[in-house]
Amino acid sequence: MVTGSAVGGSADGREEPRSEVRRALASLLVDPASTAIVSDFDGTLSPIVADPATARPLPGARRVLADLADRFGVVAVVSGRPGAFLVEHLGSGPDHRGVTLVGLYGLEWSDSSGAITVEPGVEEWRSAIAGATFSLRSHAPPGVTIESKGLAVTVHWRQAPEAEQWAMAAVADEVGRTGLVAHPGRKSMELRPPLEVDKGSVVRRLVGDCTAACYLGDDLGDLPAFEAVASLHDDRLLRGVTVAVLDDESAPAVAEAADVSVEGPGEALSALAWLAEQAPRLDHH
Repeated sequence: MVTGSAVGGSADGREEPRSEVRRALASLLVDPASTAIVSDFDGTLSPIVADPATARPLPGARRVLADLADRFGVVAVVSGRPGAFLVEHLGSGPDHRGVTLVGLYGLEWSDSSGAITVEPGVEEWRSAIAGATFSLRSHAPPGVTIESKGLAVTVHWRQAPEAEQWAMAAVADEVGRTGLVAHPGRKSMELRPPLEVDKGSVVRRLVGDCTAACYLGDDLGDLPAFEAVASLHDDRLLRGVTVAVLDDESAPAVAEAADVSVEGPGEALSALAWLAEQAPRLDHH
């Protein structure tokens, strides 16, 4: 795993990735039409914030994604956010027709019109999620945020670190009561339906027949995506690159699992912008 920060400059004034990062990404430029570029949202295209409801993509992120979609075979954002949130803040329609938005770790998929489709078997868990959300909100101590996502619910204790033990115990109680599955995140725990869907399964589906793939992510929930790229590379991909987007909170396992790392969403966006600048526009776009 290589670490690096940005140096130099691009045509729009954004700093370029360091040479180590550019070298790692350069293999994705061999055949852009057959390459998948996939990114996380929080902590990768958007800074981590105290209140998850206030998270927004970095300025220029929407344009960079659209530019990538004009140049690479597959471009997608895969997030724990609901699909509707991604559509609202990353866009849909003609300017974003080539960007696939996947919410709730693969439970929700958006098409180019912004319409959301839900994975089979998910809807039957909606009432269990609603019940868990009500129960958690009824007992949450001050400072703990219970984020309802419709088909998932997340307990955040970033603004109340002393409540971590309560959150862990409360989530464990809901797991036992409902059959939902708990997934760790950044100062948070999320309850989701017990389905074989995660960022790894999403990456496998997105990559399809591509000959190269890249995934950028910052958190433990991104490890299945890193593993999917690595295993696909070992199996049939000619080129696979995983990029850890790091900050002071990053779990060591994230950096250890990646081929290369950058510092924070700013450098992640710079790396994506550099790829868009280097690749020619595809005829079919």
